[in-house]
Amino acid sequence: MHPLIDTHAHLDDERFAADLPAVLDRAAAAGVVRALTIGVDLATSRAAVELAARHSQLAAVVGIQPNHAAEAAPTDWDEIVRLAGRPEVVAAGESGLDRYWDRAPFPLQEDYFARHLDLARRLNKPIVIHCREAEADVVRMLRAEFDRHAPVRGVMHSFSGDAGTAAACVEMGLHVSFAGMLTYKTAGDLRAVAAIVPADRLLVETDSPYLAPVPVRGKRNEPAFVRHTADCLAAARGVSAEGIADQTTRNARELFGLH
Repeated sequence: MHPLIDTHAHLDDERFAADLPAVLDRAAAAGVVRALTIGVDLATSRAAVELAARHSQLAAVVGIQPNHAAEAAPTDWDEIVRLAGRPEVVAAGESGLDRYWDRAPFPLQEDYFARHLDLARRLNKPIVIHCREAEADVVRMLRAEFDRHAPVRGVMHSFSGDAGTAAACVEMGLHVSFAGMLTYKTAGDLRAVAAIVPADRLLVETDSPYLAPVPVRGKRNEPAFVRHTADCLAAARGVSAEGIADQTTRNARELFGLH
């Protein structure tokens, strides 16, 4: 079984509280050798670091997600910066922009996105980017970052945009990650985008416990299920499942410095 890396999961979620060791055992049995557990605010970022320190399969990502920006206390960002320097932490995020939920003023989202971009660059770590119904705005801010500092190291997580957005992100240096929605019957357009992303920029993820792929849609998602998404990605690109596993794992190791 060719190894896979789940580049985005929320394993601190209460839905994993009762059986996380079993979840990680199932991931290992499915060939998932590493998973990134992602913070969305200070509390979950701390939890991600603690989980990564406790479980060798895991690495942490810390940040304040755009929908949580309005809840952040004035001192939370300083603590995120401190956590981001920890050896368990391989990226900053998830950060980005969201026009779907009305949970934080858009200028505040932009401020936090700019902070994460700056932090990732200063630490020489990638950024994990959330984008929901804000593709033009995300590309605008990434373009400004690219124009000032050259390539942007990072990933567009759970990508659901169009081919033009994907191409712009790849041009600026980013990777593109696909989650369980790639497998859905209605996602033909997304599979067409996945078919043309350069192979060396592809990643796969679960976004656990959300977005469980076919054939387990409707269940709690978990890292073991990333293989379903990888198999769908292989089919969309007309290549072998083994080839996609090898390529996405190599890409994840290189981007996040995983061993």
